[in-house]
Amino acid sequence: MRLYDTLTDEIRPLELRDEGHLSLYACGPTVYDHPHLGHARQAMTYDIIRRYLEWTGIEVLHAANVTDIDDNIINRATSEGSTEPEIAATWKDIYDAAIFDGLDILRPHVRPHATEYVEQMVSFVETLVDNDSAYANDSGVYLRVAQVDGYGALVHRSLDDLREGVGARVEVDENKEDPLDFALWKAAKPGEPTWPSPWGDGRPGWHIECVAMSLDVLGDGFDLHGGGTDLVFPHHTNERAEAIAAGRHFARHWMHNAMLNIDGEKMSKSLNNFRTIQDLLDEHPLNGRALRLLLLQTHYRKTMEINADVMAQARGAIERLDAMARKADAAGTELSEAEPDEAAVASFRAAMDDDMGTPEAVATIFETVRRANVALDAGEDAAALVITVIDLAGALGVRVGEDEPAGDDDGEIDGLVTARTDARAAKDFAEADRLRDELTARGIVVEDTPTGPVWHRS
Repeated sequence: MRLYDTLTDEIRPLELRDEGHLSLYACGPTVYDHPHLGHARQAMTYDIIRRYLEWTGIEVLHAANVTDIDDNIINRATSEGSTEPEIAATWKDIYDAAIFDGLDILRPHVRPHATEYVEQMVSFVETLVDNDSAYANDSGVYLRVAQVDGYGALVHRSLDDLREGVGARVEVDENKEDPLDFALWKAAKPGEPTWPSPWGDGRPGWHIECVAMSLDVLGDGFDLHGGGTDLVFPHHTNERAEAIAAGRHFARHWMHNAMLNIDGEKMSKSLNNFRTIQDLLDEHPLNGRALRLLLLQTHYRKTMEINADVMAQARGAIERLDAMARKADAAGTELSEAEPDEAAVASFRAAMDDDMGTPEAVATIFETVRRANVALDAGEDAAALVITVIDLAGALGVRVGEDEPAGDDDGEIDGLVTARTDARAAKDFAEADRLRDELTARGIVVEDTPTGPVWHRS
């Protein structure tokens, strides 16, 4: 597989440290508020690459942190008269329900929490102070950025270029030797949770947590570090700098997904277009699956557009997948012995292996859906094509032919569908139309297939 590497600015082979095994670290959430669609895109991007590589036979060890102490958590705890652990636990559960349950995203194998790793972070900072890569003052401990070889390599900018932008995304502190130096350890402030350290009580800086956790869980030279493009600077740039300064071999490959727009504008609370995952899930029962398909139809390095029209189109595409499965089931298609279509599988793999080309991979799936429907309509054996769709879609986390929960009126609906079929057979088209209108009014869609009608709820 070849992936774009943010550090080298090129699409290059994903070379594994250990043959047949991928070690993946994807930055996780800071748990203090509702997860939004930006969180969904990031989590789903790394869920997709994990699922695909596991489908190809690669064993994946997926780690994603939980930031359970930071300024936002402290501020929320203060404003609500709660504690930081209570805030973090509450919002982690909300995040998990929306991301993993609502969007069918695989849980990472390892989810280290920042507060569980403070001792390791202190030890890491000690290493940096001891080798003179860091210094302490009254406000904390800071990394000497100017001593880090290639500090701005991840964003392909020089130190001077980065200094010009100080204040935009870098904390300004007159106590720092260089405006770009950043906190490894923050001195204690009244009312904040603290931990002991050689430099006095305090708490860790944000960037140090991911370095300590990723290297502990995955080891030096782990394969792939991922996150959104908003994390490239300063977060990932500073993680990389800490590891280099400590003489550690950090990530071998850097991968970043692009952001998203809502109705043509960048999602922002200030623009009042901020969308939570739960908002989307509450709008339509197919929206969880549709969001995944919509993401797949946009390359991970391109800005993703979400609006009512594209969501409706994605739901329509999901319905096409499910309709094919219903049609195959009605035709009695036997899938247990079927082998996937080799040409379709080869096309799918070629797309995915070329910088995770999910739009082309999805196109292959829906071309196979079209071929399967043609075969089913002609009364031909479509088992190979149907199993190919199910297999390839499953490799991307898209479920096909999801069973609907039984309704109290299922028997009555069956009777109406049978009555409509009998009316058509008797050429009583007025009665057949009346029955179809009644079914439609009840939210029932009837699909006529060569082997008889199939119905489902709209």
